[in-house]
Amino acid sequence: METSWLAWVVGVVPILGLLFWYWNELWYAVPLKFRYSGTGTRLPPGHMGFPIFGETLSFLWYFKVLRRPDEFINYKRRKYGDGVGMYRTHLLGSPSIIVCFPSISKIVYQSDEIFLLQWPAVDLVGRTSLVSVHGKAHERLRSFVTKAINRPDALRRIAALVQPSMVAALQSWAQKRKVKVSYEAKKVTFENIGKLFVSFESGPRLESMEKLFQGLTKGFRAHPFNFPGTAYHHASQCRKKLEDIFRIELEKRKNRTGINQTMNIDLMDGLMQIEDDMGKRLSDQEVLENIVSLVVGGYSSTSLASTWALYFLAKNPNVLEKLREENMGLCKNKRGNFITSEDVSQLKYTNNVVEETIRMANIAGFTFRLVIKEAEYKGYKIPKDWKVIVWNRYLHTNPENFNDPMCFNPDRWNEPASPGTYQAFGGGSRICAGNMLARLQIALLLHHLSVGYKWELVNPDAEIIYLPHPMPLDGVEVKFSKI
Repeated sequence: METSWLAWVVGVVPILGLLFWYWNELWYAVPLKFRYSGTGTRLPPGHMGFPIFGETLSFLWYFKVLRRPDEFINYKRRKYGDGVGMYRTHLLGSPSIIVCFPSISKIVYQSDEIFLLQWPAVDLVGRTSLVSVHGKAHERLRSFVTKAINRPDALRRIAALVQPSMVAALQSWAQKRKVKVSYEAKKVTFENIGKLFVSFESGPRLESMEKLFQGLTKGFRAHPFNFPGTAYHHASQCRKKLEDIFRIELEKRKNRTGINQTMNIDLMDGLMQIEDDMGKRLSDQEVLENIVSLVVGGYSSTSLASTWALYFLAKNPNVLEKLREENMGLCKNKRGNFITSEDVSQLKYTNNVVEETIRMANIAGFTFRLVIKEAEYKGYKIPKDWKVIVWNRYLHTNPENFNDPMCFNPDRWNEPASPGTYQAFGGGSRICAGNMLARLQIALLLHHLSVGYKWELVNPDAEIIYLPHPMPLDGVEVKFSKI
């Protein structure tokens, strides 16, 4: 009996192990290899891992345990070679092709008819929102949003609107003497977004909304199990409450009188007034879903970038000194505490610091696209219905794209980055509509920080976590005071 049991263990268990290890290869890759045989094309190299999990466990090992995220791609390059910068995998529940070289990433971003942008939780972001719609509907919405927040007159108005909150926030930080920047940056960012998008002033309503948006964003990365106790269900409930708040505001605006309805007061007013070629306006639900999605898009990214800016400047006092010198020079010729968007455009070094912060922060580390039509690139097939994951992070940290990439060096932006190497805001027709708004807000914050305050890290050697977004483990705790 013992002998037969031992024989079973020795003979069968390794076979089961091999079957388990190659299951996804057998299920997804092998049939395609047979189909492509004789065509002169093939699948990109790689391995698709275990059933269900694929390479997700390996991904988590590099990102959460080792905290060496770039080694996930470096390992593939060492094992499978560089090829054309594509590797097959099964990640986060889907058979996928990882794209990590500039040439192919540009093609993915510029080919919406093949690689469709698809949010992982479309019901949470809204099926009629800017990030979810396609074709003419996307063009119409994007055109309006871009004009509303990126035109020179819009940026001028935004600069005037957001600075009072920034200045007040920095003064309160100095009074506290020690702050967690990640927490404080979220507060001031959300307060400004509330003003810009729906003219909500700071107070209990805005504070409760911020908590609801935090709950909503956590659901984007959760499995879509919609029952009580799950992150996805909680996110759905947060979304409903947010829609209720915005719907009340929407009804107020529809019923108001004595106001020039053609004048855009904020983003909600503009969305209510936008018309297509036939004179048709957005439905109430479309207005609500776009407000929610645009707040989501601007809230976390801007506050995270602002947090990293303070971190990098504290770590690089020589950069802060040059930043302070440039902004002090501007102040000599200005009256009052505030500057304009035109002033910001003249601050070359400040804008370099903004770009370098965004590059190194890698807030949008990867972008997901759905392959809706089989594609081919340099002899490699990209199968229909698979996902393509553009690994933006690796584009920014690869020394082949940026010299000494982990060094915070704003001067590198005296020359533009090579095409396709800098994709912090995505690319093509789906490039982030609020990229100019984000850059402006960070530059304004850097101005007021550099001319009036000094700070030092409480935990300069704090570990960095990389999921869900890169961030020092302590949230960038600093000692903060006036100069």
